[in-house]
Amino acid sequence: MEEHSEYKHRTLKLISLKPRDGSTVANQSLWGLPVPYELSGNLSVNDRGVILRAFEQFRLKSCVDFKPRAAEEFYISVEKHEGCWSYIGRSSPGGQTLSIGKDCGRKGIVEHQFLHALGLNHEQTRYDRDDYVTIKYENIRKGYESKLNKHSEKVSSTQETPYDYYSVMHFDKNAFSNGNGPTIITKSPELKDEIGQLMEMSEYDTIELNQLYKCNSSVSFLDHCSFDDESLCQMSVCSSAGDGWQRVKSVSGISVTDHTYLGKEQNGEIHDSQSVRTSFFMHFSAEGRNEGDSARLESKTVTPTRQCKVQCLQFYYYHSGHESDQLNIWIREQQNPADSRGALRLMDQITETPGNYWKLHHVPLNANTSFQVVFEARKGAGSSSGGFSLDDINISETDCPFIWQIRDFEKELNRGLWIWSPLYYSSDGYRFVGSLSLSGNELVIFIPLVSGAHDEQLQWPCPWRQITVQILDQNPHIQKRMSFEQSITTDPDLTYYG
Repeated sequence: MEEHSEYKHRTLKLISLKPRDGSTVANQSLWGLPVPYELSGNLSVNDRGVILRAFEQFRLKSCVDFKPRAAEEFYISVEKHEGCWSYIGRSSPGGQTLSIGKDCGRKGIVEHQFLHALGLNHEQTRYDRDDYVTIKYENIRKGYESKLNKHSEKVSSTQETPYDYYSVMHFDKNAFSNGNGPTIITKSPELKDEIGQLMEMSEYDTIELNQLYKCNSSVSFLDHCSFDDESLCQMSVCSSAGDGWQRVKSVSGISVTDHTYLGKEQNGEIHDSQSVRTSFFMHFSAEGRNEGDSARLESKTVTPTRQCKVQCLQFYYYHSGHESDQLNIWIREQQNPADSRGALRLMDQITETPGNYWKLHHVPLNANTSFQVVFEARKGAGSSSGGFSLDDINISETDCPFIWQIRDFEKELNRGLWIWSPLYYSSDGYRFVGSLSLSGNELVIFIPLVSGAHDEQLQWPCPWRQITVQILDQNPHIQKRMSFEQSITTDPDLTYYG
């Protein structure tokens, strides 16, 4: 049984074998965790990398983990066949086939198929879908009408989640169209082009998955704080002189407002269609302080659980002080269970010309035991009327990405020139740079390798290295982001010399 859908100007074949009813299927066989898998040798190197990246998103957002199969009776066999398809839920013993065929090697498509395998069906098959979308059966290709049927409440479950237009499991408006117009019309007209996204799992996709597997945890997520709660996410504040880090809505005399709801703020309150919320962030003022005065903001203790012992600290900061002011990032590891005040270890230091805008920053960590993150703001030698602001902290057991933050992005692209990133080194020593340009309606991205310090020790041409370019979703909570990304892998047989 085949399911066809148009995805952003590219036709992909989606096949769901043994289809069942509803958004998630009631009383089905679920997988034991972690889910065993095998990657077939007929998958391309690039697709294998995309699949592994999708697994990392499952780990970050949910309690579902995957592991290479040892000798398990039930496992998912990921193979390359015609189209992208999967069984719904765990089926019979043996290798349960999941196909990642031609043009299926995108994170959202891979997640879509694995969500099928884990037990989720398409969003528009929910028994309550007629309250949210209208199906235009006269526009469906003959013989495919049943693909857009809804299913009975008796044999399916929504896991008590709201209807999700942004679900990666939702078909787009032209699914199975015969060319006479859309087949799925949203009750809210402004969302007509939102259905059918294939970036990645939505927030409610994750909630539904976790409820299906009866958990509310995550494999690799450790902590998030936006400072909107007076508890400061169980952080503690100390200062060497006077007031230290302060929880504020704005900074007098400086155009610093909360980052979490940037662009939605009116008079210190956040206005959206759901609620009115007051937003806050942390600020250290260097004004009137002596050189060397400092204040620390210490996170609650978090405990790594993964064997890789790699963590990434992500946060936004706003530097409005003097270029000699410092923001130091430390970690304090517990050396034993009874040790609550381990030694501090400096992981990064920010000292730069003030930018007067929010910057995204990542710090790779390598804690082996339970640890705290300590943000220390320190007054420098120069006169200052500002300081450091801090917001939207995330800690996860993942590798840190390279970040290229472009201000006035649309204006820069419309100049018609190439935009060049800073220079970066990959983890194994290759040096590279990014470049962007606008060609018609398409964003063109090149990642050329450039000469670096380790060239003589590296293998050339650079073989089988994958790079993933991600356009970052602005949601400050990493578990709720839906970012677009594209991956490409170097092939030593496809080279040219210029």
